[in-house]
Formats: sequence, structure tokens, C-alpha cells
Amino acid sequence: MNADHIILGRISGLHGVKGWVKVHSHTQSREDILAYREWYLDGAAVELTQGRIHGKGIVAKLAGIDDRDAAAGLIGREISIPRSALPEPEEGQYYWSDLQGCRVTTTQGDELGEVDYLFATGANDVMVVKGDRERLLPFIESVILEVDLTERSIRVDWDKDF
Repeated sequence: MNADHIILGRISGLHGVKGWVKVHSHTQSREDILAYREWYLDGAAVELTQGRIHGKGIVAKLAGIDDRDAAAGLIGREISIPRSALPEPEEGQYYWSDLQGCRVTTTQGDELGEVDYLFATGANDVMVVKGDRERLLPFIESVILEVDLTERSIRVDWDKDF
């Protein structure tokens, strides 16, 4: 994966016999992935020619993928785009990929580890921090006190023993 690319989702299955694929989207609104007409699969650019919501998921048609067998070879591949194609986040908002690898410390100065990944629960996002053990911290204002992307650090109001 190219460091200047952001993963937006992955090809998760097949849809029909004409080369359509099912897409698992990581974008905030699942259909937002369809706003990007050029996707990268394993570093190779592919053109999104059609896409739509289908039930609770997304289906897409990519240029040059015209049958089920060709589409089957794409299952499991991550969909990325160049970071430069994304809008700048608003003040106080962050792309999850920017937070990964940040050092997490408490207000008391205890180091908890580094952000491994984040996930959404519906109520709020959760930050998975790996250090001496794995911790799940809610990504909410009362817990996340300061994010410094330049220093790659996050200061949290969290008990190290919790």
C-alpha cells in the first residue's frame, strides 16, 4: 500500500454475472465511496463506471471487468485513493488513518501505547490502543483532550489501570 493513499473500503463479493462487485465501504456514509471515480486496487488505478446502494450495501462496476470470473479475482482487495483527493478535515475532526500510530498518554503522563486502529459503534468511534495491553478508548470529547498530528500524540483523560 502506498503511504500517500487512504483505504476507503474493499471488494467483498460478487453481484450478478456481468462483472459487478459488492463493496464494503469504510466511508462515513457508505455511498460516499462512489464519489471517487478512480479507485486504486493493489496500486493499480481502475475506473468506477457505475455504482449504487443495493440493500444494505454498495455494488459497483469497474472498467474492464465484464464478467463474474474477472470480478472474482478482485475479492478481498482494498480500495484506496490518493490522500490528495480527500477534502481537508474540519477543525477537531480527523481521518482515522492520521491517528493510527499516534502515541497515547494520559493527563498524568502515563503512556498507554499507540493507536492501532479505530472502529465505529454507532454511538461513537472507538480507538484501539496497543501498549502493555490492548485498551479500547471512546473517541469522545471528554476522553480525547488533545490531538497533535505534528507530534503524533494524543492526550487522554483515562486511568491507565482501566
